[in-house]
Parts: sequence; C-alpha cells; structure tokens
Amino acid sequence: MTLKLLASTAALACALLASPLHADVLIDNVEGLTIDKDGKVKRFAAIVIDDEGRVSQLLAAKDKRPRTDYREDGAGRVMIPGLIDAHAHVMGLGIGALTLDLSDTNSLQEALAAIARFAAENPARPWILGRGWNQEKWGLGRFPTAAELDSAVSDRPVYLERVDGHAGWANGKALEAAGIVAGTKSPDGGRIERASGSQMPSGVFVDNATTLMTAAIPAPRPAERDLALDAAQKILHKFGITGVADMGTTIEDWQAFRRAGDTGRLHVRIMSYAASADAMELIAGARPTPWLYDDKLRMNGIKIYLDGALGSRGAWLKAPYSDDPGNTGLPLTDSARLRNVMVRAANGEFQTAVHAIGDAANAEAISAIAELSESFTGDRRWRIEHVQIVDPADLPTLGKHSIISSMQPVHQTSDRTMAEARLGPNRLDGAYAWNTILRYGGKLAFGSDAPVESPDPFAGLAAAISRTGPDGQPFGGWRPQERVNREQALAGFTSDAAFAGFADGRFGRLLPGERADFVLIDRDPLLATPEELRATKVYETWVGGRKVYDAD
Repeated sequence: MTLKLLASTAALACALLASPLHADVLIDNVEGLTIDKDGKVKRFAAIVIDDEGRVSQLLAAKDKRPRTDYREDGAGRVMIPGLIDAHAHVMGLGIGALTLDLSDTNSLQEALAAIARFAAENPARPWILGRGWNQEKWGLGRFPTAAELDSAVSDRPVYLERVDGHAGWANGKALEAAGIVAGTKSPDGGRIERASGSQMPSGVFVDNATTLMTAAIPAPRPAERDLALDAAQKILHKFGITGVADMGTTIEDWQAFRRAGDTGRLHVRIMSYAASADAMELIAGARPTPWLYDDKLRMNGIKIYLDGALGSRGAWLKAPYSDDPGNTGLPLTDSARLRNVMVRAANGEFQTAVHAIGDAANAEAISAIAELSESFTGDRRWRIEHVQIVDPADLPTLGKHSIISSMQPVHQTSDRTMAEARLGPNRLDGAYAWNTILRYGGKLAFGSDAPVESPDPFAGLAAAISRTGPDGQPFGGWRPQERVNREQALAGFTSDAAFAGFADGRFGRLLPGERADFVLIDRDPLLATPEELRATKVYETWVGGRKVYDAD
C-alpha cells in the first residue's frame, strides 16, 4: 500500500470515527450482496453513502463511479447488510462481560474452580455475580447445591444465573442475605428446589422464584450500566451486529440507552421491548416512541413471559416431561392475564412479543393472538419468542394472523440432546420447525438470545442451514427437513429481523434510502459451507455510514 493511499485511508477513518458530521462516501471494489424488496438476492460492486448516512446508490462493476467527498477501496471483500439479532438482552450481555462467565465450564468441579478464582481476583466485590452454568452440559444429572457453592466461596454472597436465565444458584451467604429459609414458600410460576427429604432450600431457584434472590442483590448504578452498554456494543460490533431487539427492557436499561444516545455513544440500533406493561407505559406513554437518534432507538412494545425453559424444566408442556413424570412445567402468566396485557398493549398500538417454549405455552400464545386478531386488525406483527416446541397440530396456525416466529437457530444445536431427553422421541415433530413454519406461510426472525448463547450470527447462519453443531454433528443434521436455505437464513438475520421490529424501510437491507449499515467479511455467506461460515472473519462494521469496528 502506498503512503498516499495510507494517508487517504487514515484521513477517511478519522473523518468517519471522530467527526459527528457525514460526507458522501464511495466504497468501491466490494463483492456486495443484500436482500432486495422482493426477498431476492441483489449483488453489487460499489456503494455510495450520502451525507445522512443512508445508501444513495448501489453500483455494478460496469457502472460509472460518481464524484464523492471520500473514496475507499473495499479490497475485494464481501459486503453484507449489518446483521440484526432479533432476540437478545443487551444489558445482560454487557453485565455478563463485566461479571463471572461460566458458559465455557464443562463440569461442576471446573465451575467451582472458576468461581473461587474469580472471587480471589475480586476481593472488594461484596457479591460474586455471574451466569452461564449448565448442569446438563456438566453431565451432573441434577441441580448443583448451595453447599457445593460454599466450598468455593463461603465468606460473601454468591448468586449465579443458569445459562438460560430461568434459574439461579445461590450459596449459603446469599440465602441468608435474602432471608430464604425452610418455611419460605415458592411463588406462583416459580419453584424453590429443596434438599432431598426436607424443606430446606437446596440453593437453586427456578423462574419466578429467582426474584426472591434478585431482590436482595444491590442494583447496578447508572455508571455501571453505562459501562455494561459500552461493553455490549463492542461485543455486538465485533460479530458484525448493527441492530438488536432488546427483550425485557427496564426503565433503568432505557435510561442507559438514552444517556448513550444523548452523548453520541449509541452505535447499535435497538428495537426495545419492555419488561412489563408498567415499564412500557412509563417509558413510552400512550404509544410507541418515535425513532430516536437517527433510527437507533425505539420502544416498540412489550415482552411477556408465558413459561420457563427446557433446561430447568420450566417450559410449559401439554404432557409431563419424559424425564420428570408429573411435571408439566411452569406457566408464568395465566390465560386471563395474558390477554389483559396483550389488550392493554394493542390498545396503544404496541407490539407484543410472547415468550413461549413448550407446546402448551405456544398453543396458548397462538390462541390468544387468534382471539385478539378479531378485534385488533391492521399491521400488528404479533411475535412469539423462541417457538421451540410446538404441537404439530398447531404449526399451521403460525402462518395465520401474520405471526412472526422469533427463533434462535443455535438453541436447536445446543439443546437437541436435552430436548430428546425432556420430551422423548415421539414428541419432536414440532421441535425447532423453521422450514415447516415457512411452508405454512409463517414468518421467521432469527437471533441468539445472548447472553444465553453467543451473539455470533455466523454460528446462527450455519445452524440454520445445516441443523448441525460446531462439531458437525449429527451427521446430515438433526431433523434435517427443518433446515432453511442460505437466502432465508440471511434474511432471518437482516431484512426479516428488521421487519419483525417495524424497522423495514429504515435498516436491514442495503438499498437506496435505507441506513448504510453493513459488514465487510472474508467470505460469501451464500456460498460458504457451515464450517466455513462459523470461521467467518469480520473486518469492519459500519452503522449509518460510519465505521464502528475495525479488526485492525
């Protein structure tokens, strides 16, 4: 590279990263691809970005290049739209980056060693907090206990969320701080695990019972939330993610987003779904907020929990768990309250996103949407989050009422053996049924559920097209008839994810008039094998025509 080109590139980088102002930019010599308005793949060789950070033109190799303020050589790299995670927890991802992460541990002993090491390295922390443990991955065959956690740290409270966020593990000091004793009753929609043969809490809390513990934990201060948001944005941009649907936004989260927007530190687009009806109205008022900060933030609606998760046996099933007879899971919201909250949201034109994992929960969500659709017409874009286990008889109804199935491909590869154990071999026909949902006319939006899973969208793309895990297993894919093709997978992480959040026409596609959010990567995702997709290198991430991540 010549000194002149180096100077030009450095000047462009400084202008884009440091200046709040935009200028016309031509990025040439790329292998560009996007999903067009008809859902087809459109390819291009250069892109022109206007001074408002929107796409001005897409140019073919033969097209004449216009004069612009800046020009950059894309060096033949592949350019795709900025990836959108249709279901994640932004502050959870950021806080997880600042606390203890157990997601890579493979045994209880390995986890206890990591906990003890983290506590020793952080002697000033009054509580040891973290997440990511998974007794299924450990091969433990049961939940861990407070006594086991005490063996690692006994001098201060420890509380650790399970990988799915639907259970928590506390030590003795934490139980003491929360006032949890043998006589403490499990709340509705929750379960306090008990020591065998007694009423003594064993140290694990499932679904709504987790609030008994979290109420005792000091809340993060605003400055800590700001650090967590900055950390989350860095992680997302490193993976090429430029937009995210934040599921379960609290007023404290929203204020952190607003502080970042007010000070020019908000560089990811957030489609926000409130943690409760009260939070939704406190944040937005009577109607969804306008798009703020050049289409970077909007309160869309509400996230409603209908059940728990398979890993903690809290997913609500029509029949008992195969590996826990008599247990059908934990319905977290009863039928009447679900409809009341949905009506309250719909009256204000808010969008509803209903968390449903088990087949009973999905049937209830579908039924509620069918009933409300008779009264609330128009473009509602009803969402169901996860849609993991569906009775095959209910699958056709997902194509009605414009229901969006917001699903996470990596959940299928992570959970398949657990799903087999929880349900048995005869109840899997409606499990993670992406292709069947499309075939019945349903709509998909893909995400990761980060920090439950890694936010890496290329792992999600690989899982969506192959139904195999990082090890390539099972050979040929798990229930391979439910794979989607590469174009459908890419749309699920771009244009369809934007549609699911009422952002279509604003971002999600590289088309004239939309925000210039894009990623430069080292391979074509429509040609790569699943193994190659998982190894994708992100060179640069741009939001609104400005570079926000550079691997160099």
